[in-house]
Amino acid sequence: MEAILPFATVLGPIVLLAVIVYAWARNRKTRNSVDRKAERGARELREELSERPQKDVDL
Repeated sequence: MEAILPFATVLGPIVLLAVIVYAWARNRKTRNSVDRKAERGARELREELSERPQKDVDL
């Protein structure tokens, strides 16, 4: 049982780092369709906010 502790101490952080790097790389790449939807939504929200009087906007 004592032989597992050194392996867990060394391999644990390495596996954790690998998972973090994998998740970061996977989330970094967005599809063009997702980018277009986000831009369109932001544009529509800006237009909607600019049409309303300033006193009605609660951010």
